[in-house]
Amino acid sequence: MNRTFALLAVLAVIIVTTASTLFTVHQTQQVLITQFGEPIRVIDKPGLHAKIPFIQSVITFDRRLLDFDAPGEEVILGDQRRLIVDSFTRYRITDPLVFYQTVGATEGGIRARLNSIVSSSLRRVLGNEPLLSVLSTDRPRIMGEIRGQVNAEARQFGIEVVDVRIRRADLPEENTQAILSRMQSERERVAREARAEGAEVAQRVRAGAERERTVLLAEAQAQSDVLRGQGEQEAIRIVAEAFQRDLDFFQFWRSMQAYREAFSEGNTRMVMTPDSEFFRFFRESGGRPLAPLPGAATPQ
Repeated sequence: MNRTFALLAVLAVIIVTTASTLFTVHQTQQVLITQFGEPIRVIDKPGLHAKIPFIQSVITFDRRLLDFDAPGEEVILGDQRRLIVDSFTRYRITDPLVFYQTVGATEGGIRARLNSIVSSSLRRVLGNEPLLSVLSTDRPRIMGEIRGQVNAEARQFGIEVVDVRIRRADLPEENTQAILSRMQSERERVAREARAEGAEVAQRVRAGAERERTVLLAEAQAQSDVLRGQGEQEAIRIVAEAFQRDLDFFQFWRSMQAYREAFSEGNTRMVMTPDSEFFRFFRESGGRPLAPLPGAATPQ
């Protein structure tokens, strides 16, 4: 029984010692070996590795790209305009030993340093650029300058800054409202000018149309007066010619017209002497009295 217990104890010690000695490095990791807090060596090759058990410790660092989102801050541009800049940074740990010696064993230590470095670089570079450059196609050039400055300062911490980008660039709320008010006033001014120009053009068009209408009516009236005068002249000429050809027929025709107008209503009453000249053609029709007109009243 004692021998079995001893064997189990030895086996347990061997397992614990082996577990404390061997460790695995993943392909996405890099390892720093320390002994009593002092760095000994860096392992960046994946696989199974060994260390002195109970004396040496393993500190693991990620070798992939890491993200750092900087809080938004107000920056004064080269044209003295204020801009709220929200940026992010991508970096990787290239020297675990320097990283451990400068910021510690965790990634939290580098975030405060990166925040200070990125903020300073943003202020330096954007402080020399106008707003139009930041919002135009010049932004890649500006971000390249910022990335270069941040990377140069971040190397002392054992990291490499791969990219720095501006996620958002907004004007402060008070500036935004002022700009919106100015834009609204400008649009209203343009609209008023457009309406005034339209009213002026409409007035000119209406005046031209009215003038043309007056001219057309005057010309038409003049032409109609000319044609009416010519027609009346021709009618007078024809009547005069007919009158000259047969005076008796003309008198007869005029009398018939007078009869038609006098007896057209059918209930006309006329008081005159029987020998009136008006009824001469009633009395004389080849020696026979003329038949009365249909519907005409008998003269009294």
